[in-house]
Amino acid sequence: MFTGIIEAVGTLASLRRQGEDMALTVHAPTLDFGDVKLGDSIATNGVCLTVVALGDQSYTADVSLETLSRTGFAEAKVGDRVNLEKALMPTSRLGGHLVSGHVDGVGEVKSVASSGRAIEYWIAAPVELSRYIAEKGSIAVDGISLTVNAVQGELFRLTIVPHTAQETTIAGWKPGRSVNLEVDQIARYLERLMMGKSQESTSSNLTLEKLAKAGFL
Repeated sequence: MFTGIIEAVGTLASLRRQGEDMALTVHAPTLDFGDVKLGDSIATNGVCLTVVALGDQSYTADVSLETLSRTGFAEAKVGDRVNLEKALMPTSRLGGHLVSGHVDGVGEVKSVASSGRAIEYWIAAPVELSRYIAEKGSIAVDGISLTVNAVQGELFRLTIVPHTAQETTIAGWKPGRSVNLEVDQIARYLERLMMGKSQESTSSNLTLEKLAKAGFL
């Protein structure tokens, strides 16, 4: 589990195909490796990866065919910069929102424009994810916990302040860039609950009225 608050930016040092899978190595001199051990999870551009080898200021992780098919790693190149976050600890502050590191799909940066000292990005989400994206809701984009400031169909707008741009890979985003998207977990579970029946349960006490009273609608 992660928060979407980026701890460091690393660089893809190598990408090694292993049949249909891939092993990647990330060089991250500014990431604190003091408490990292084999088997730990590190969110890499929003993808939860397991450390299988540790080097001098670097780590190696395996990327499965499933992950390649659902994320931007299929287009990754040596030298690409990636956002990094170590797994959340029980004592950590939840500065962003709960992020699983399980990417839902890949979006595309459509436009970039200045807005005062901030920068506005319009991003197109896959059709099947757009229903989970709400104005003033949370979304993880390349692992960064961000607030959605506007929604127009499959497009959503992000307003990025200078600090966030400086501490992440956002400053390098250009139109046409692919980005990993993870929608808010609450939205997904609410939809599942609203679907009602399942194999284990034949009824549901959840109603729109109850959701409204609880503040979800």
